Amino acid sequence: LDELTGDTTGSTMERAAFTDAFNFERRIGLSAQYKRGALLAQAGIFTDDVGSLSNSNDGPSGGDEDNSFSLDGRIVFAPKLGDTQLHFGGSAHWRKLNRIAEAGVRYRQRPYVHSTNTRLIDTKAIDADREFSYGAELAAVRGRWHGVVEGHWLRANRLDGPNPSFWGGYAEIGYFLTDDSRAYENGIFGNTKPSKPVGKGGIGAVQLNLRYDYLDLNSHDIRGGTQNGYIAALVWTPVQYLRFNINYAYLDYTGATATADGRRDYGVQVIGTRFELDF
Repeated sequence: LDELTGDTTGSTMERAAFTDAFNFERRIGLSAQYKRGALLAQAGIFTDDVGSLSNSNDGPSGGDEDNSFSLDGRIVFAPKLGDTQLHFGGSAHWRKLNRIAEAGVRYRQRPYVHSTNTRLIDTKAIDADREFSYGAELAAVRGRWHGVVEGHWLRANRLDGPNPSFWGGYAEIGYFLTDDSRAYENGIFGNTKPSKPVGKGGIGAVQLNLRYDYLDLNSHDIRGGTQNGYIAALVWTPVQYLRFNINYAYLDYTGATATADGRRDYGVQVIGTRFELDF
């Protein structure tokens, strides 16, 4: 749910930690969906992203370096219960790594914001030839309020040791200070249309969101570290398709990348802002 919701329609300016850590991204492929009433089913087969498929990805004499492929499916049941929009979802993902396995697959994550390339929790390269993951989604929207709980579990088929299992998830709650509601359609959250936009007698939509974000990259002898993230977001939408987003995150790490003095358990504070124009 968090991965499929758009960059400019999310409740925070960055997605949950597990989405990057488990290498979720846009990939070339074929997909289809079926919708009837409150039921939505989606499935697809995918290769890699455009950059990874280019001939120059592994040097001028190289070929198509990343020739992995995956099978993915998702099912959502989204009934309306009075004034409450409910969302129940589940997804599964199987991926054959092929040439990626030669260098090893890696699971890691930045300290919340994408303006840094530093990764503080990191499994390093794992000698695995395929992976399987699955997730569960639960959400509700009622008037000014919304709530979400989502979790995802990943298991890598390791060639040189026991198969590691990692997982991450988040829980959040959000409230509009103005007379607005979070948009929801076709199994994802959408773009909020302020009931009283700037220029038409109002200040737009103002939303406060709180999120707890957890990621565990420890399994067997692989000690990638754990993250407990506490995130607050204030989102102002003066008019539809334009947003101003300010976030604060406190990230509590255990077994993370060592600091200069050798500590692997520490906290990090992050403040991020983003202006978002959706078109």
